[in-house]
Formats: sequence, structure tokens, C-alpha cells
Amino acid sequence: MSKQQKKSSGFPLAIIALVFIVVVIGGIWFYSTSKRGTSTTSNTTGTNSSTLGRSSIVPSNAPSGAPLGVNVMGNPSAAVTVEEFADYQCGGCAGVHPVMKELQSAYAGNKNFRFIYRHLPLAIPAHDKSFDASVATEAAGMQGKFWQMQDLLFRNQQAWTSAPNYRELWEGYATSIGLDVEKWKSDMAGMATRGRVEADMNRARALNITSTPTLLVNGKPIPMPEMTIASLRRIIDAEIQQATAAQSNSAAPASSAPAANGNAANR
Repeated sequence: MSKQQKKSSGFPLAIIALVFIVVVIGGIWFYSTSKRGTSTTSNTTGTNSSTLGRSSIVPSNAPSGAPLGVNVMGNPSAAVTVEEFADYQCGGCAGVHPVMKELQSAYAGNKNFRFIYRHLPLAIPAHDKSFDASVATEAAGMQGKFWQMQDLLFRNQQAWTSAPNYRELWEGYATSIGLDVEKWKSDMAGMATRGRVEADMNRARALNITSTPTLLVNGKPIPMPEMTIASLRRIIDAEIQQATAAQSNSAAPASSAPAANGNAANR
């Protein structure tokens, strides 16, 4: 074979090798660029989630939920409102229930504190009785025993959740807290109690709340790890202090005006 033929046969191999090297280098560059981009997106998302968690999620035009009555404790004009969205078959809700009770007790009689309970029965197979449980508390509320029935349902969650005769157990709870059981059963079947539960669900839907328990303090969502009595008291006390300071500042100019006029007169 001539030198010219050898040179010609080697030329395509050189081109193929060059293309292969370019493809490998390009692939490495693309992989590293994509990895950096994914990492940036993840970090940005985490930052945004943290920021949103500390801001109010309640728009001014959000549905108000069931009219306040049996489901509220405290002063209507309180500086701080704690709003809980919960499901009676939610294990986490049962877990924080004692904390909610302790919170209500700690601020009982405090003019700056108000607590509202909202129904959010989740539409999942494991929570097949949760809507009826919410209706049961509303029916008890029509006889002034909303909180007592709520307490029994949360404390005995595991017993009635797994029981085929759960309604009989509920009747026992109703009897134990002194309800007129026949009236309670009739109210459970009525539209008024169901309507209140659905109104709370509509409010949750408008606020994009899809999990329980969800706790809002003056419209700001509280992370689950902070649903302890110590953390909640710290958060609530800070909100009360801030509201009180704002009220004092707004009242200060009016109270200082006569003093200024008096000093001017004395001069």
C-alpha cells in the first residue's frame, strides 16, 4: 500500500476520534450545568417556602367559614386570633389537641386572645368518618357542648376510628356529657350542622390549606414543630406586645396635645 493510501485511510479515523472527544466534553459540560441549575432551583424554592411560612395566607376576600358561635373562645375584638384547621381522624390533630386545650386555658379571660376551631375533614379513605365526626360536634354545639364532644372524639380517636359500631360509641359520648341524644341525632341529620362544616371546608380551600393540623396565628401559619405550648406562648405574647405597642403609639399624639397647648399657654 502506498503512503498516499495509508494517509487517506487514517484521515476518517482522525475525524471520528475528534467528534468523539467533542461529544464527551460537551456531555460533561451539559451535565455539570444541569446539576448547578437544579441545585439553584431547589435552594430558591426552599427560601420562598420559608418566607411564605412567615407571612399571612389569609386574603381579605377569603370566605369567613361557619359563623362564629359554638366554635370560638375569647374576646371578639382580641388582638390575637388563633385559628385551627383540624380533622377528627388525623393522628397529628389528636396529638396537638392537649396543646390546644392548654393554650385555651393559659389565655382564658385574656382580652387579647381568641381561639377559633375550623373543620377540615380530609377526603381520603383512611378518614372515612371524619366528616360525620365534625357534624357530631356541631350537633353537640347546638346544645352548648361543642368543646366537650370535640375533646371526647380526639381523646378516643383510636377506639371509634376502628370500630364498626362507631355511632353507638358516639351516642355513649353524647350521653356522658348530658346531651339530649335524640335531639343530637336529629341535628346531625339536619342541613344546618352539615352546612357549618362545609363552610369551614370552603374557607380552607380558599386559603389553599390541604393538610391538618394547620394553625394560623393572626393569619400566619405555624410550622408543626412549633406547635408546642412554649413556642405558641412565645409567638402569641409577641403578637400581643406588638399590637399593644401599636395601640399605644396611635393614642400618644392625642394624649400629648393638651399638654403642649398648656405649655404654650403658660409661656
